[in-house]
Amino acid sequence: MLLESLLAYAHFVAILSVVVFITSEAALCREEWLNAAVVRRLARVDIIYLVAAVAVLLTGVARTWWGMKGVDWYWQQPLLHLKLTLFVVIAGLSISPTLAFRRWVKQLDTHGTLPDATEVRRVRRRVMIQAHIMVLIPLAGSLLARGFWMR
Repeated sequence: MLLESLLAYAHFVAILSVVVFITSEAALCREEWLNAAVVRRLARVDIIYLVAAVAVLLTGVARTWWGMKGVDWYWQQPLLHLKLTLFVVIAGLSISPTLAFRRWVKQLDTHGTLPDATEVRRVRRRVMIQAHIMVLIPLAGSLLARGFWMR
């Protein structure tokens, strides 16, 4: 029972960390706020977001392996597969902003210029889509924990 609680706790902390850092990206990635310091901060926040996302994945897998219900039960559940699919979709959507943030830092270092407003809006839109899809993952987790669509 203690292991189950600790695994759940670690997973929740990782999830909250992802939420904090995707929210930070969304807040910082605005054309009217963008300056050199913000460009560098976005790149750092994005790295932390990646680390937090990996922590979510690892703690989630740990819960399936060492949790009370066991790996066989979890991996047969459609809602777990929905959660993983949404996670992969978000990961795919996060590639473009990550590359943009790195490109912006390089552009700043090389030419001393900021990205144009159109690109900032495009990247922010991607970040916002990630954040909105992310809201569905805990819903699927809550339904899974309460026995919906069980096999």
